[in-house]
Amino acid sequence: MATAELVAASGSGGADSSSTAAFMETYGKLKKELLEDHASEFTDESSLQWIDRMMDYNVLGGKCNRGLSVVDSYKILKGVDVLGHEDAFLACTLGWCIEWLQAYILVHDDIMDNSQTRRGKPCWFRVPQVGLIAVNDGIILRSHISRILQRHFKGKPYYIDLIDLFNEAEFKVSLGQLDLITTHDDEKDLRKYNVANHRCISQYKASYYSCYLPVACALLVAGENLDNFGDVKNILFEIGIYYQIQIGTDIQEYKCSWLVVQALEHADENQKRILFENYGKSDPVCVAKVKDLYKELNLEEVFREYESESYNRLIVDIKAQPNKAVQNVLKSFLHKIYKRDK
Repeated sequence: MATAELVAASGSGGADSSSTAAFMETYGKLKKELLEDHASEFTDESSLQWIDRMMDYNVLGGKCNRGLSVVDSYKILKGVDVLGHEDAFLACTLGWCIEWLQAYILVHDDIMDNSQTRRGKPCWFRVPQVGLIAVNDGIILRSHISRILQRHFKGKPYYIDLIDLFNEAEFKVSLGQLDLITTHDDEKDLRKYNVANHRCISQYKASYYSCYLPVACALLVAGENLDNFGDVKNILFEIGIYYQIQIGTDIQEYKCSWLVVQALEHADENQKRILFENYGKSDPVCVAKVKDLYKELNLEEVFREYESESYNRLIVDIKAQPNKAVQNVLKSFLHKIYKRDK
């Protein structure tokens, strides 16, 4: 694909155009390398065509916010508006490793959730002739990350730290997927849903790889030791919990969402009965009853109060960071997620 086509396919037109163009050019280079890597193992052209199509279908199509955050964070840490060629390539490459991780996660997540669509098109496993071959395709996408890191970062002083970082991200997401245990028809019990469980699931499913991982990658490339940034990790975890709240109510899928946890906290016994009878059902009437209850409990106002309190608390924590560049990285991330003016 040409760069313009890649930009369109990625859906990241809202980012800075020069950064996006460089990012997309890097995707083309990495994909070419991976296909050549596979070509050493396969003589069957159809296998390479499958992997080519599979990469474009699953890695592209999102906004690339996670990947571009590596580039943005690294620029801030370096104190420059434009990165040199080598620095830009390394930052973009790590950004794409996160996008590859996201693709791997989503391919498997859609199978487990039995989802229909992803990013406005059928989930990969629902594409004709794919089916559960998608399980192996997800594994291939995950293995690509290791191949990319080995090719471009082996020999760097932080190479092992990167390996550990991506392994930890995969582990955290896998733990977060345990929320599926509470969604089985014979296991459904809203009494298991509470603030503590929601925080734990959000931290594992979103905070680590969506918020912490991009900044951690940038810190490593900038020559920093992640052991010195425990407070930064905690701040990004909190930002990630807010991010997870924003991305859906998950009524039909019986997910442990922030809204249902708050509803359980604020509801009287009669209102809880409505939740128990209707939450987790795909029937539009049941979904409407749950949404009506959310309105009755004024959860929009509850959310606004939470948003304001968490934002103000995070600003205080960020200002307490001794490293000014890291402060600026965190502020940038905070404003992207909370959509506030800087």
